[in-house]
Amino acid sequence: MLKLFIIATLACAAQLSHAADAGKIIFVAGKADAGEQPAVEGATVQEGQMLSTGADGFLYVKTVDNGLFILRPQTKARIVTYHVDKQNPANTRIKLELLSGVARSKSGEAVKLARQNFRFNTPVAAIGVRGTDFTVFTDKDTSRVAVISGGVVVSGFVGACRPDGAGPCEGATSRELSAAQRGQLVQVRRGQAAPQLLEASPLSPDQVSPPRADEPLAKHGGNSQSDTSVEAKKNADLAPVIRKISMADMPPMPVPVPTPPIVVVPDTQPERNIVWGRWQSVGIAAPTINYAAEGAKNELIALNGYFALFRTPGKDYVAPNNGSVGFSLRGSEAYVVTEYGGGIITTSKASLSSGTLNVDFGRRSFATSMDLTTKDELVKLRGEGSVTGDGRLYGDAAGRHGYLNIQGLLSNERGSSGTAAYLFDGRIDDRRTVNGGTTWR
Repeated sequence: MLKLFIIATLACAAQLSHAADAGKIIFVAGKADAGEQPAVEGATVQEGQMLSTGADGFLYVKTVDNGLFILRPQTKARIVTYHVDKQNPANTRIKLELLSGVARSKSGEAVKLARQNFRFNTPVAAIGVRGTDFTVFTDKDTSRVAVISGGVVVSGFVGACRPDGAGPCEGATSRELSAAQRGQLVQVRRGQAAPQLLEASPLSPDQVSPPRADEPLAKHGGNSQSDTSVEAKKNADLAPVIRKISMADMPPMPVPVPTPPIVVVPDTQPERNIVWGRWQSVGIAAPTINYAAEGAKNELIALNGYFALFRTPGKDYVAPNNGSVGFSLRGSEAYVVTEYGGGIITTSKASLSSGTLNVDFGRRSFATSMDLTTKDELVKLRGEGSVTGDGRLYGDAAGRHGYLNIQGLLSNERGSSGTAAYLFDGRIDDRRTVNGGTTWR
């Protein structure tokens, strides 16, 4: 018996000795634990170590690649894996896990070089990043994600997206959220087919558990940290100490110089155009766009099943503050996938007609409908959702039959708000789903 005990003890010790350093605790307030010990500033956080906070607890961890992992009160989380390979970023593997409560993750240098190998898990969702700063609330059944800067891709654990996976889950049931969608968040419920896009509400992570006044803030338009936090002022881990200048140090006031007149230079950039198409083969039908080539020169807006949607460089689109616009369907491609059970799946091409798309800029909303014709029947499809200030369209079917999940764009390429396009997917019935893309004028 004693021999078995000694062997087990040595095995545990060996396992702990191989746990890599994931970061360092740089701030603690209230009750907070790292493992079975109270958390203290300067202590190392190892891979797999449980981190927790009490009702008044806050815990800030600086990761080994200068990122941040912040736990707010009543939170449990782990840095499951933080393996950084500076010589070959493709070998970097990073995985965070939020079990309950509210946490914030700000990408470090290694994450930005290996976004495809980053995963943030909750009990019901997988979160990937686009080089990002975001906050998450979760309990055992519901997760909500809000973005501070950059963007995220969120998926529930359905199909091939599993908790033990690595990297983001991207596909027909994933949803993207960017900092441009101010006030919006993505929600995932246990068993939900696709994440849901929500407007600002008291359910957002910052409302459920507000940050401390000294929590580092993201500067507008970037991922850098503000110098207003306590840590930024007292700890070089976050930012240089700001030197106070006394009045005696102030240089003489300069003599005012007349300001030259402001010359307004017209914006000569081209309008940002929409590019979309099928990036995968379907049966004998070859792809209609080269995903790698388009991604190298254009901004990826959505990747949904067989289809991808890009926006070309140029003048930013700014949505009007009021008014409305209606569109007619000009181009489309759609496929119906039928699951018969036992691993038998068929894919067949369908056609779209009688399409309408109406955008209300005052309400920042849209509604759309169209007829889907298969070889056997006609199916009525519809969708609705929100319009962002930069012209993106987001709609969530919430699992309803005949309704569509939508990711799209408005463009000025043919006059003011004269063009639109969106990718869609949805469930027709218990066996069939539909996936496609559309162009509107």
